[in-house]
Parts: sequence; C-alpha cells; structure tokens
Amino acid sequence: MTSTELLPAPPPRAAACRALLAGSAGNLVEWYEFGVYGCFATVIAANFFTPPTGAATGTGAGPGSGVEALVATYASFALAFFFRPVGALLFGRLGDRLGRRTTLVLVVGLMTLATTLIGLLPTREAIGPAAPWLLTFLRVLQGLSAGGEFGGAVSLLAEYAPPGRRGLYGAWQSFTVALGLLAGAGTAAALATALPAPALYAWGWRIPFLLALPLGAVALWLRTALEEPPGAPPAKAAPGARGGQVPSGGGVQARAVVLGIGRIMGWSAAGYTFLVVLPSYLQSTLGASFRSALLATTLVNLGFAASILPAGLLSDRYGRRPVMLGGALGIAVLAFPLLHLLQSPDASPQARAAAVLTAGALVGLLAGPGPAMLAEMFPRRVRCTGLGLAYALANAVFSGCAGLVITALTARTGDTAIPAYYAAGACAISSLALLTLRGNDHREPLR
Repeated sequence: MTSTELLPAPPPRAAACRALLAGSAGNLVEWYEFGVYGCFATVIAANFFTPPTGAATGTGAGPGSGVEALVATYASFALAFFFRPVGALLFGRLGDRLGRRTTLVLVVGLMTLATTLIGLLPTREAIGPAAPWLLTFLRVLQGLSAGGEFGGAVSLLAEYAPPGRRGLYGAWQSFTVALGLLAGAGTAAALATALPAPALYAWGWRIPFLLALPLGAVALWLRTALEEPPGAPPAKAAPGARGGQVPSGGGVQARAVVLGIGRIMGWSAAGYTFLVVLPSYLQSTLGASFRSALLATTLVNLGFAASILPAGLLSDRYGRRPVMLGGALGIAVLAFPLLHLLQSPDASPQARAAAVLTAGALVGLLAGPGPAMLAEMFPRRVRCTGLGLAYALANAVFSGCAGLVITALTARTGDTAIPAYYAAGACAISSLALLTLRGNDHREPLR
C-alpha cells in the first residue's frame, strides 16, 4: 500500500448487514427469472417460436419442429447474454462515477419491468411473428440490466465486507443466485404439478414471470435506502500490484478482464449446463417427463446452494485458489461419470439424485469465492466496470450459448455426452487460469 492510497475504516456492522441484504436482493430477482426461463424453455418454445398448431399443448407443428423451436428459444436466451457486456460498461461507468447505489436502483427497476412484461406478452398464436421479436426485445433489456447488476452488487458487498470476510460477503451474491434459481425451479415444479399440461401451456407459464413484480418492488425499496460504501474517493493507483490485484492503466485493466474471464469461464459454462439447461436437455434428449426434469433441476440447485457459503468461508481461511481449483478440477474429472449415471437405465433414483447434487455442489465451489476473487483484481475507481465486464463477457460466451450449443450439437451429432464435453472442457481451461492466483490474495486490502 502506498501513501497515495487511503484505506476506508471498517463499516459499522449494521450498515454492512443492510448492504449485504440490499446488494443481494436484486440478484435473487434476476436469477429467479432466468431459472423460470430455463425451466419453461420448452413451453416458451411452443408459445413463441413454434407455428400456432402445437402451441396449446406443446406438441409442435411437425417432425423436428420442437427441437428447432427450442434452439430458437435458446438463441433468444443467448442474445440477452450478449447485451450483458454493454450493460456492464454502461452501468459500470455509472457505478464507478456516480456511486453504487444509483446503479443498483436503476438495474433492479429495469429488470423487474422487463420480467413482468414477459408475463403479459401475447403469444405467437395471438399476434403472429411479432411475438418472438417482442420477447427477444425484453430479453435484451434484461441482458442490459443484468450486466450492470453483478458489478455494482459485488463491488458493494466487497467494499462493505469486514476484514477477512470478503469471500463470505461475495458468496452471498452467488447464494442469492442459487435462491433465485431454486425459487424459479420450485415455482415451475409447483405449477407443473397443480395444472394440467394444456392449462400450463396456455396461461400457467405466465404466473412465475408476474411474480417478479412484488419481488422487484421489495428489492427496489431496500436499495433506495442504501448508503454508499465507506472510503475515500478513488485515488491514483500505484504502479505496482499486490497479490492477485492488478495495477491501473487501460492496457493492464484489459489484461485483467481477460484473465478474469479465464478464471470464471468454467463457473459460467458448468453453472448453466447443470443449473439452467438441464431441464430441457433431460426432456428433449433423454425423454424425461417435465416433472422429472424439474425435480432434477431442483436437486442440482440445492447442491449448488448448500456449498456456496461454506466455499466462501473456506476461501477466506485458505485462499481463493485451492477452493476454486477444487471445483474446476472436480467438474473436469467427474462430468462424464455423472452424466453417464443420469443416462443409465439401471441407475437408482437415489444414485441419480446424488449425481445431480454433486454436480451442483462442485459449481458452488467456484461460485462461492468467485465474486470476491474478481473484486480483488480491480482498484476501486474501475471496480464496477472491470469485474462486471469480465463476468458479463464470460457469461455471454460460456453461459448464454450453453443451451444453444448443447441443444444444437446434440441434435446434429446424436452424441448425448455433449453437456459433459462442454462443462469439462471449460473447467479444464479455467483451471489453468486459476493457477495464476497467489496464496495470499485474499488477505490483501482492496485498493
């Protein structure tokens, strides 16, 4: 630490707890919606991307139309992710210049509006080809808001975290992601159980999207009462760097963004493969029922949620590198055996449940320390933009394309192991980038 850098005093415990709650609330709304979209991908495909003859029952218009509509659904899903980097730049600059609170209020408002409007959107049967375009436009708005959400929320949580607790505070961001996905999967499973298929396809799918309105209103209320993190205004950064923190400068920050992408690409790819794409994969490829697929998704998200906070705590004690490397290498080694177990007709329900729980827990080892690790790579004056852009680009390439790539390649090649190739390959490459982390990164003060 040089004489030009000022360290903020530790925040009062009550203020830190309020920041933790407000910073995490928007993530729950965002990932609740993404979870719902993933769980209802086949229903959305029938209502928006399939000619009207099969929309009411989800039967499709002819041979192959179901897969083609599902690919189109995931193309819309991927497009929203490619607008995340734009949102990260736009709202990240606002967060770094005007403050974290302003950005977090804006993004949760935009996210809630777009999600609610999806629940009110007319289907293709009602308004024709305009329906998928309107859905895609709303997904773009969600992509912009989601791009700004992560950088602002993680910066806020890291800057409010007490000494030695950045991993735990950052892990709450990922934990609320898990809660949002669980809430989405749970809501979808409840509706699939309570409603007959025609009602679910006709109007029941709208209910989870409309529920985002009260959730978003609570998040907005929490954030309007938020105070800016403690600390001095951003000062000129030092020419050197400590641990995993990267010095300032345009070229250096660009390299930090690229390195950050490499460190979290396994988290992005495996997370979406197991947590979001799984329901439609089990239905379209393995012939599982809608309810069975949702049950598997609920279990994998339970495993994910259960490991996140312990992983954050472990990273505060032992460092980010061993915990995140354990998750990445675990997925690289176990992805094929776990998928084989799901595909085996001789596997017991208990064995399959253990497989999906294990897959979720391994992703949690990456997601727990990940936010703090990214926050530690950038100085305060560019933290929102830098970490938000790294996360958004990784998600645009490796998460947003997961459903599209897996569905299209499986349909083209007939190889049902495509999800394992995708997750294991990304985690193997990510392991190499994670080796660049130093053992004491987690003990260095934020700049």
